[in-house]
Amino acid sequence: MKTEFKTIQVELKDGVAVLTINNPPVNQLSPQLGADFQEAIREAFGDEAVKAVVVTGTAGNFIAGADITQLQAVTDKKQIYDVALNAARFLSGIETGPKPVVAAINGNCLGGGLETAMCCHYRVAARGINLGQPEVQIGVIPGAGGTQRLPRLIGLPNAMEMITAGKPIKAEAAYSRGLVDEVTDLDKLMDAALAAARRFIEGRLSLELRRTRNFQMRIPSSAEKTALLNYVKFMTFQKAKGYIAPFKAIEAVEKGLSYDIDADIEREVDLFSDCAISDVAKNLIGIFLNSRAAGRLPRIKGLEPAKIKKVAMLGGGVMGSSIVHLLITSGFSTVLWDINDAALEKAVKAVRKTFAYQLKKKKMTEDGLEALIKDRLKTTTSLSDAKDADLVIEAVLEDMTVKQKIWKELEAICPALTVFGTNTSALPITEMAGVLSDPGRMIGLHFFNPAERMPLLEIICAKHTSDQTLATSVAFGRAIKKIPIVVNDGPGFYVSRQLGGLMGGSIYLVADGVDGAAIEEAMVEFGMPMGPATLSDLTGIDINYHVGKTFEKRIGERWKVHPLTEVIYKSGCYGRKTGAGYFDYSGEKPVPNPKVRDAVAAYLKEKGVSPKKMEQQDIINFMLAAGINEAAYMMEEGICDRPQDMDLAMIYGTGFPPFRGGILRYADKWGIKNVYEKLLEMQKSYGIHFAPCGLLKEMAQKGTNFYNI
Repeated sequence: MKTEFKTIQVELKDGVAVLTINNPPVNQLSPQLGADFQEAIREAFGDEAVKAVVVTGTAGNFIAGADITQLQAVTDKKQIYDVALNAARFLSGIETGPKPVVAAINGNCLGGGLETAMCCHYRVAARGINLGQPEVQIGVIPGAGGTQRLPRLIGLPNAMEMITAGKPIKAEAAYSRGLVDEVTDLDKLMDAALAAARRFIEGRLSLELRRTRNFQMRIPSSAEKTALLNYVKFMTFQKAKGYIAPFKAIEAVEKGLSYDIDADIEREVDLFSDCAISDVAKNLIGIFLNSRAAGRLPRIKGLEPAKIKKVAMLGGGVMGSSIVHLLITSGFSTVLWDINDAALEKAVKAVRKTFAYQLKKKKMTEDGLEALIKDRLKTTTSLSDAKDADLVIEAVLEDMTVKQKIWKELEAICPALTVFGTNTSALPITEMAGVLSDPGRMIGLHFFNPAERMPLLEIICAKHTSDQTLATSVAFGRAIKKIPIVVNDGPGFYVSRQLGGLMGGSIYLVADGVDGAAIEEAMVEFGMPMGPATLSDLTGIDINYHVGKTFEKRIGERWKVHPLTEVIYKSGCYGRKTGAGYFDYSGEKPVPNPKVRDAVAAYLKEKGVSPKKMEQQDIINFMLAAGINEAAYMMEEGICDRPQDMDLAMIYGTGFPPFRGGILRYADKWGIKNVYEKLLEMQKSYGIHFAPCGLLKEMAQKGTNFYNI
């Protein structure tokens, strides 16, 4: 048979054709690989000298799935259906083919890669590798038989968990569930695969019995299947409301798993195609691609980031201890500074507490944690111990004088290349850097609480931040596995101000007689993790009040604090930390707080405002228009200019529903002219806070949108 293809190497070993997939960087199922694979299998099946086939990959990847950039571009259902059906039929041809095919799974085996492996007649996996059907994470379902073959191999409960959640499992778990037949060390993988191939050749393994389609023993009865899928539907609705793919996957299984697997796979392909052309899939694929591209800015292209080996963390409070968790688990030698030994002792306890999840799930032992802390963390009350750090991160008291004093002292002892990163959430970084002789070394590194879990790192460039400082900070963000989003200095930076713009408008509705509970319900229905009152209680009503006052001072009249906000602040109920805010937390479940409720009622009575019913979609439109307007203002002011980054920041930093694509993607879908006209209506009723941004007016007149300004 032919032994040279563009993406596959072929080697004949004692009657076994070894097909090695080599399509860098991740063995993606590109059109070229698809064509080569089909031709190689056809030739192997037609060559009398070939008795069996082994398929394997290279460089830590077996097959990593389809090219999602092509998927994102498709809008015609028939086009995607025809391509997917051809791929599905090819894989079925491997499964029903005349010769045994063994999968030697050397690395990541995801999506179409796992569907390929499941069509093989025997699967050997290297220890520690990942196998999964992650398609729902980009808004689609398996489209080449995954929903029909996975339940046959591992049973319906395990299969539904993998398909609807999209999370991979390790080879060891795959073996225990029946997804793979052997697990071995990577250096023994090919020997094990060849041995399995020889067992087929010698008749010790039956080709017919090893076809996955014939594994009917794990398919439950009709009644059991219905009961299980009803439960899966209920649980999926709780977690994935607004998404399409998990429910399409359930439908594929519900109507499938029959003895006519080919018809079931055709139905799966049809459901896959429905997903592929949906807005949800386009949004999720866009998020995935933009996440990979985050931080790749023209400004720093070609710049070599400085090497960071040692990091000094100043302040061991809630945020500081979380950042230390990130630093020591990412391999950095870390110095933790605080004002005295008592503060340090408390800080180290807080660091240990951030590992509670890993300890509970047995992903780490107590001894392992202590060894990690001993090896990578040093504590000190002397700033001089930060003198040889490559990066200093500050998370001390939110007081400009305190912070500037520390930075001035550090500048005198740290090398010129040391990057100074402040975790301030509100103070102007340009002003903070003003005490330095080289303000170019300072940058904002805004983490989100809890830092060890929240995926976003908001990187804020001050007026004089150097390109080198920025390049190093972006590389650092990637090193600690964060999505680095770069913005410019301004009141609240991007995320805090954007969230304030989105949620802050609710006070105007409450002051107009709209029930606060209806607003909470509307925003949760839209897809936000919580409504504005719940969020305010979580962050602190007093904190939000002072931030609002700062915005009023720095931005102007448009951000003037609403009189009702003053009333609620003066109630002294500041949220969860005081036991009550908008809600009372003294019982098992939060309930409306009578003190705040009565204060609001008294305000409305004084103003002569009667209760007002507002449709849920009208509430959503009101809130979203305000948020979109604030985003446009920040673009106009130069705080940020990349819509894709702004959308990522809202998704990863605030929980904006990913299936919506982001606040600006949502605006484009709604129509900029519609947003602008809604804001004019809101301004007429509620005042200058909702005055449309000039950029929005211009976009509405020109017919442009955020993603093609």
